[in-house]
Amino acid sequence: MTTTPTSVNLPDGKLSGCIARPDGSLVRGRITFTDRITAIDPASGGGDEDYILPGFVDLQLNGSHGIDVMNASADALAALSRHLAREGATAWMPTAVTAPIEKIAQVHESIAGAIENSRLDKSADAAAILGMHLEGPFISPLRLGAHPALNLEPRADAFDRVLAMRALRLLTLAPELPGALDAIRRLTARAVVVSIGHTNATLEQANAAIAAGARMFTHLFNAMRPLNHRDPGVVAAALAPSPAFAAIIPDGVHVHPAILRLACRARGIAGMILVTDKVALAKASAAEKNPGPARGSITIRDGAARLDDGRLAGSIISMLDGVRVMVEKAGVGIGDAAVMAATNPAGLVGAGDRGRIQVGARADLIVLSRALELKAVFIAGRELA
Repeated sequence: MTTTPTSVNLPDGKLSGCIARPDGSLVRGRITFTDRITAIDPASGGGDEDYILPGFVDLQLNGSHGIDVMNASADALAALSRHLAREGATAWMPTAVTAPIEKIAQVHESIAGAIENSRLDKSADAAAILGMHLEGPFISPLRLGAHPALNLEPRADAFDRVLAMRALRLLTLAPELPGALDAIRRLTARAVVVSIGHTNATLEQANAAIAAGARMFTHLFNAMRPLNHRDPGVVAAALAPSPAFAAIIPDGVHVHPAILRLACRARGIAGMILVTDKVALAKASAAEKNPGPARGSITIRDGAARLDDGRLAGSIISMLDGVRVMVEKAGVGIGDAAVMAATNPAGLVGAGDRGRIQVGARADLIVLSRALELKAVFIAGRELA
């Protein structure tokens, strides 16, 4: 990363370039900021200007750089937050996978501790942790994906224990399970976003979950009942207009670029969210590439993390990598990709002052070259070294 790109004027707190706006459009201009954006002024410029985008917000990340959320201490999560910031993600949700409730409780305490520690740390050199995303154990035994067969129904003591976790902000469940609709209502009442995923739901069951308050689909097409023209299933609900965002892994492996393009056309940019579903093996050193107990033996093969039997177990991309795939292979404009990677996820989880370039928003910004190379990252107006 270049720490002093040509578009940066640090003494005056200004950035000039081609600015991505919250509606996906681009405008040439100058941003003035302290820790928040104070002004956006139009400016003339040439076609070689840098892009200025809001910092990315990743709602599903299991690990990276050798750090696995399922085994990480609060300090390790803080270290991971610093790594992610230098990839262009300025906020994220550590994602816990299916495990015994006691283990999930331990992971939750590490995440809650990392959030509390970050409130005391004023260095502003790390991506913010927005809360825990719990992906399981309330999932279908028919759609486990790479998860262990420790799935539970979302009710009784196990669910009550999860509901009481103070850092829980997003939960993936299968809406066809007994008790699921009541669970969705209770989670929503507690301001926890519910996502439909790892599910064998029918179209009707998915729509009932949306009516009950579900507002996202977890990694669309993966670990869910497939689309069929006589049995449309949960995928049809995700592709239809609704209040629930379709989250998708844009690595070109989990979903073919042609299907990425079709999903965007079906839902429109306003209905899509990009997530990495990245795992600890991504950017790991050779010494760190050891399989973790949470998911069994995982290796990187054919562009993604996989179990020994070839099943996909997560991605190895950064959010910026995913944006590049959307632009270069799925034909999405850079401004629209920024909406899916920053504006929509931030808004979904109630962090509306992030993920957008507008007056009053946090000055969490990234600067990209025209070739989509990362040139600078600003968190609360401070450039990362």
